[in-house]
Amino acid sequence: MDPVCHIFLLLLAFHKINPSVSSCITGCSCSQDSFGRSLLCMSALLRQIPANIPQDMRKIRIENSHLTELPRGSFENVSALEYLWLNFNNITVMHIKSLEYLPALKELRLQGNKLSSVPWTAFQDTPTLKILDLKHNRLDVLPEHALRYLPNLTYLDLSSNQLTIISRDVFYNWPVYQRSQRTEGPLEAISNAVLALHDNPWICDCRLRGFVQFIKSVGPPIILMNSYLTCSGPKFRTGKFFHEVELNSCTKPLTSALDTNLTVPAGLNITLTCFVQASPSPAVWWTYALKLLRAFNAALGPEGSLLTRSPLPAVSTEPVSEDTVRSELLIPAARPADAGNYTCTAANFLGNASVAISLRVVAPWASTTARGWAAAAEPGAHVEVRIAKQTVYGITLEWFAAAAAEPGETWYTLLVGRYDAAHKDTIYIGPGVNTYSVTDLLPATKYEVCVAVRNQAPRKGQCVVFVTGSDVSQMEQREKLIHIVVIVCAMVLAVPAGMYACTAEALPGCLARCPREHRRFQQAGEPREWRCPGCPCGTVTEQRTLTHRENQH
Repeated sequence: MDPVCHIFLLLLAFHKINPSVSSCITGCSCSQDSFGRSLLCMSALLRQIPANIPQDMRKIRIENSHLTELPRGSFENVSALEYLWLNFNNITVMHIKSLEYLPALKELRLQGNKLSSVPWTAFQDTPTLKILDLKHNRLDVLPEHALRYLPNLTYLDLSSNQLTIISRDVFYNWPVYQRSQRTEGPLEAISNAVLALHDNPWICDCRLRGFVQFIKSVGPPIILMNSYLTCSGPKFRTGKFFHEVELNSCTKPLTSALDTNLTVPAGLNITLTCFVQASPSPAVWWTYALKLLRAFNAALGPEGSLLTRSPLPAVSTEPVSEDTVRSELLIPAARPADAGNYTCTAANFLGNASVAISLRVVAPWASTTARGWAAAAEPGAHVEVRIAKQTVYGITLEWFAAAAAEPGETWYTLLVGRYDAAHKDTIYIGPGVNTYSVTDLLPATKYEVCVAVRNQAPRKGQCVVFVTGSDVSQMEQREKLIHIVVIVCAMVLAVPAGMYACTAEALPGCLARCPREHRRFQQAGEPREWRCPGCPCGTVTEQRTLTHRENQH
């Protein structure tokens, strides 16, 4: 056999036995360099780790593809792999055994993926790992044992993630840090370890106290890539560097209130206040009759007056110092039904505490006045009242307190009811309001409305008497039509033929010219004559038929 053919057959047989030695992945490229054989897949649109990766690969680089997870045993056929770059994919899940069979791995780069957590115990299978790049992911938690299985790490990049709170024990448990603390001689024998932690939204409260102390004291062999770590919260520390803040120890909430027993007049907007000392900042809520209070149905008009009831945030909480917050509960236009015990509760991870405030709501003129509320207006204050608008079912009043000492703090009392009623409804109007609309009244009814200054009795000129308009319904319109027909018939029968034209033309004109006389005539229940000056015929006779409804009246 020709020697050339013999060599060709040997190569062909070797290729069939070990196809992975020289083959490459479709859509990728393979090369040989000083690191050994490399597999490069850039924008290859791969959705999973290829199963037929050549076994002799020392470096794998799959970037800008569509990988979403690293399943178990993803690289079991390439145990000699030393460099693994999987940057800028969509990896969200990393199996705890995804790095199995990679004892020689030295470098793992997962930059620009979507990992929210990492199974840190997976690094037990990579004891020689020196570089771990996890920047630009979504990591928000770093458990205390995270670095325990990375004893030879020289570069760790956790920058640009979502880390807010971590414990200093994460680094105290790191074998690299532990070796640096045990070394008594020169540190030259220990390799430096670069640590990148910048561009995370650190919340600088008591929970970060130990980590901040670690960052301030850290030194070689651990080197921070960027030592100017900044706070993203709370608000009063936003933008400050770690070395500028001094954090206190965490404490359980302690609640208090300036006054735990309040007596207030009805109609006022009441604000209940409690103070909470705690670190970190606690969650605060109010309860009343076992109900959680978050919003009242109230809307405020000019100068804070109550108009209607619609959604309005009732609870507001804001910090007043580093470890103290103030929580306020607004009760708009307090009523006697709002009386009772209101409980302010605060809680953080160390525990909770609460304080109860007892509220009593009384009439505005009650002798017991809550401390801090405005006094009554002067006894001589006079209120001028007028009707600004009137409808069939109500009126709009306007008033002015001519002699009030403090117009912006003067309360008013409205008495509304039928003119002949012994008792009238009482409405309390807060300071700064000088108009009110009375609605839902009966038509064609006489009413009286009085406006007085707080605890005074209404005086002469402070009451308005009015009659609501007639409710003109379709039935009454039909009744009027019947009346007109009856009038015409009566005229035809009673008026001589020669006078018919005069009467037919006179009646509409008289009705238009003399509406007052015509209304008086309609109120009569028997036939009658009425005279209208200026009418062509002088006297008009009309027969009015009473309906069943009018008989009832």
